[in-house]
Amino acid sequence: MKPEHILIIRFSALGDAAMLVPVVYSLASQYPHVRVTVLSREMMRPLFDNLAPNVGFMEADVKKEYAGLHGMNVLYRRLKAKHFTAVADMHDVLRSQYLRMRFAIDRFKVAHIDKHRAGKRRLVARNNKRFVQQPTSFQNYADVLAVLGYPIKLEFTSIFPPQGGVLRLLPTSVSEKKSFQKWIGIAPFAAHAGKVYPPEKMEQVISQLVSTHPNDRLFLFGAGLNERKYFKQWCEHYPRVTHVSAVLKSMADELILMSHLDVMVSMDSANMHLASLVHVPVVSIWGATHPYAGFMGWGQSDDMAVQVQLPCRPCSVFGNKACFRGDMACMNRITPEMIINKVEKVLDR
Repeated sequence: MKPEHILIIRFSALGDAAMLVPVVYSLASQYPHVRVTVLSREMMRPLFDNLAPNVGFMEADVKKEYAGLHGMNVLYRRLKAKHFTAVADMHDVLRSQYLRMRFAIDRFKVAHIDKHRAGKRRLVARNNKRFVQQPTSFQNYADVLAVLGYPIKLEFTSIFPPQGGVLRLLPTSVSEKKSFQKWIGIAPFAAHAGKVYPPEKMEQVISQLVSTHPNDRLFLFGAGLNERKYFKQWCEHYPRVTHVSAVLKSMADELILMSHLDVMVSMDSANMHLASLVHVPVVSIWGATHPYAGFMGWGQSDDMAVQVQLPCRPCSVFGNKACFRGDMACMNRITPEMIINKVEKVLDR
């Protein structure tokens, strides 16, 4: 009998791949005799390396090495040679759909994710909105495994041991965490404007935290051009504020640092999910999007979500739609004090 070996496909995005980690861990730990291979982009490797002894990672550059129909056929032949016994398409986009079609034609056991698009459309509708909690991505992923014959109980704490990642592996500019210090992470940007808190208001959050926590450190997470512009100004103006990607060069290192934070302030973005994977409480900020769409970070509390209730919210599943009101009230009505109060609540625990 062929050894059981599951292929799990999820090419992007970073936040969605991060949400796959608790599911893969649960599968691997509850079915230790089953090999699991995650197929994704190379940047996702730190999320799955060393996750469990029976979990492997396979990278696929679908924009270069495996671009186009020819590239997908080359990738399929490479995958088929690994003798998988089941294929889980956790992405359901054209590339993964083509691969799973090829597997199905060759009589492999195949299942794919149900993204509950109809429920999400009703949630974000401008008229006749149905304000109903949608299944989480974690549950959607787990449902695929159940169809393949691997029902799981979702159990996961962190990709690191309880003490966190090894800080001494990081540059001396990070240094050891002092026993009296609190470390606060701030990830103030996201891929889409509907999920970004106004930078001038986020600077007020930083200013107040620096003032009320003179012995603590703040770490800014983000590496885009917009981030770098603001981070440079903030780091020059405020003491004990560090731009993480300026001193750390890999996501693996950022995860180590993140595991030693006492709290992370993040948008509805990848950094919320990364902090969740290292068991850090997150104060999450929601504007055009809403936790009801199913993308709250693993193990995070709705009580720590900062949001204002408006009839138009949520207007977008991913935050990529322009504000039809034109005033971005969902973000602009969130005050710095609302965020700071949540942060202090976490730090006081």
